[in-house]
Amino acid sequence: MTAIEGSTVRDPAALRAAMVRALRDQDAILSESVAAAFAAVPRHRFAPDAPLELAYDLHSTVPVKKDEHGLDTSVMSAAHLQAVMLEQADIEPGMKVLEIGSNGYNAALIQELVGSDGAVTTVDIDRDVVDRARLCLDDAGYGQVKTVLADGEAGVPDGAPYDRIIVTAAAWDIPPSWISELAEKGRLVVPLTVRGTTRSIAFDRDGDGLVSRSYRMARFVPMQGEGAAKERKALLRDGVALQTDDARVHLNAEALNHALDTPRLESWSGAAYDLPDELELYLTFRLPSPARLHASKAVVESGLVEAAAVLGVPALVSEDSIAYRTRRKNGETGGFESGVVAHGPHAEVLADQYLDLLRRWAQDHRRRGAATIRYVPGPAPSPLPQDTVLKRHGIVAVSWH
Repeated sequence: MTAIEGSTVRDPAALRAAMVRALRDQDAILSESVAAAFAAVPRHRFAPDAPLELAYDLHSTVPVKKDEHGLDTSVMSAAHLQAVMLEQADIEPGMKVLEIGSNGYNAALIQELVGSDGAVTTVDIDRDVVDRARLCLDDAGYGQVKTVLADGEAGVPDGAPYDRIIVTAAAWDIPPSWISELAEKGRLVVPLTVRGTTRSIAFDRDGDGLVSRSYRMARFVPMQGEGAAKERKALLRDGVALQTDDARVHLNAEALNHALDTPRLESWSGAAYDLPDELELYLTFRLPSPARLHASKAVVESGLVEAAAVLGVPALVSEDSIAYRTRRKNGETGGFESGVVAHGPHAEVLADQYLDLLRRWAQDHRRRGAATIRYVPGPAPSPLPQDTVLKRHGIVAVSWH
C-alpha cells in the first residue's frame, strides 16, 4: 500500500484530507473541482468492511465481490486511478453522466462534479453489486444517483444522450451503444484492452467513431456479460503463460515451453529504455505476431524469465520460438538500455525484429502522448493496415507522432 500523511490517524476526515493532498502531489488531481469532490465524499462509507487505512490508500483497490475461485469480479478502484479518469473526463456542472460498472463511490464523486442540476446513472450486470452500491449511496447521502441492473454492453438508452460515459471495467471492445448514446460533443473514458495491454483512453466523439484526447495506464477487473474478452491462454509450465486475443497468432504451448529450455539469446539495441508504458503501447501495436508473456515471481527468481514478465510483457512468438523485452544499466543511453531475450531455433530472427522496433521507438516516438488512437466502428478494411487491431464491432487504429 502507499502510505499517506495522517495514515496513523483514525479520523476519516483527516485521512480523506491527507488523501487529497497526496493525490495532488502525485498529479492525479489537477483541478479544483475534482479535489473538491474527493474532499466531500466519505470514501470509507463505500468500504464499510475495510480498514480505514485500506479505504484511503492511494493505490489499493477494495474488494467488493469474488468468484468461486477467489478472484475479484468487482472492486472499488484505487483512488489514484479514479482521480486520473475523472480528470480525463473533464466533467462540468449540469452534465448527464453514465457510469458502466458500479461500486457507488465513483458515482458519488461524479454527482459532486455535475452538481444538483446534473444527473448520474450507474449500471452493473451483478445484482449484488448494484444492491450494495444503492445501500452505500443512500447511506452517504447520494440518493439522487440512479442505479440500474443491466448488462453495460447495451448502455442505458433511457437516459441518453450522455455528455460523458465512464467505464470502470476493462473493456475488450467498444459496443455501438456507447457511441450512439454519447452526445455529439460527448466524451467516453474507457479502460480499453488491446492485445493484453490496457489503457484508460479519453475518447471524444468524432462522427460515427471516436478519437483519443489522452491515455493513461490502468488496471481493472475485466468486463462481464456480452462484452467479456475472448482471449486465449497457453500455460507453458507452472508459473509461465502466454495470452493473446489475436486470432492470427498460434500458441503452440509444447514447442514454446521447449524453447524456454534452449540457451537464451540476449541482444542489445543501443537505444534508451525509457517511458516503459509508452514503449509497451508501441510494441503492442507494432509486433507482427504478438502475445503477452506472464511469469510468477518464483520463476523470475529462478533466472528462467526476466522480471518484466511479472506484470506481463509484450512478446513476439513463432511456432517454436519467443522473444521479449528486457533492459540493463547503461549510462551512455541515459540510464538504461533496451534489449531482447529470445529462445528457440528462430531466436535470432525474432530478436532482430524486436530490436528494430525498440530502435524505431527510441528514435522517433520517445515521448509522452505520441499516439493518437481512433476507434472506427463497422467492417474492417482488407488487408488490415499496420497499427490496426480488429475488434468485434470495429477496429482500433493508432497513428504515431
